[in-house]
Parts: sequence; C-alpha cells; structure tokens
Amino acid sequence: MTKKKILVIDDDQDILLELQEFLSSLGLACECVGNVSDALEHLAKDPAVDLIITDLRMPEQSGLRLIQQLNEHAEHARIPVIVTSGHADVDDVIALFRYGAVDFLPKPIYYQHFIGLLQRIFPDQQIS
Repeated sequence: MTKKKILVIDDDQDILLELQEFLSSLGLACECVGNVSDALEHLAKDPAVDLIITDLRMPEQSGLRLIQQLNEHAEHARIPVIVTSGHADVDDVIALFRYGAVDFLPKPIYYQHFIGLLQRIFPDQQIS
C-alpha cells in the first residue's frame, strides 16, 4: 500500500521535526516547509498530497490565507487541511471551518485525538 503523503507547514522548526517524527512513526510520508510560499511551491511541483497540516499564525501568510489560496485551484481544493495553533480565538476557528478546514488542533497537540482524526481521514490506511 502506498504511504499517504502529508505536507506540514509551520514556521517553528521544532514543531516541524516533532510532527515529522510522529507522522513517520505512524507509517505516513511527511514533507515539511516553513511558510505558505514554500508550501504552494511544493504543491506546484508535487500536487499528489493527501493531507495538509498548517500552523494558523506565521509571519508571512497565515494558515487561513493558505486555505483561501488552495480553494482557488480545483486540484488543491480537494486536499483536506488540519490547522494547528497555540494562539487561536473562536473567530479564527469559525473562519477556518467556514473556508473548509477539516479540523483544528490546539497546541500543544493531544496526539491520541490526532491519531483518531488521521484514522477518520485515512480509513484505508493502518494508523496506530
């Protein structure tokens, strides 16, 4: 079975490493970038991404802006997006869901919940 490919976007290098290790330990392929521009460049080169996990607040562009840009391109609009943040308020979360985020994970991430979410997104993939 082909590994599901996940693109992680976060401006915090420690978070990227932590998520990459965690997702890899679950048998998922993981690519990491530090900002929205690099994420869009990555998607232009390799659109075969099965899930995007993005931080909400980043210096150049936000995770919300990324979702808006993905929705402008049919080939990217199909990719489910999970947003993470340690500083989101209710209005942020409502906007994320309005634009199509599949879930919101507050930081620090509760990994048991995260595993359940991944199992719902990828029911055909063995994740544990």
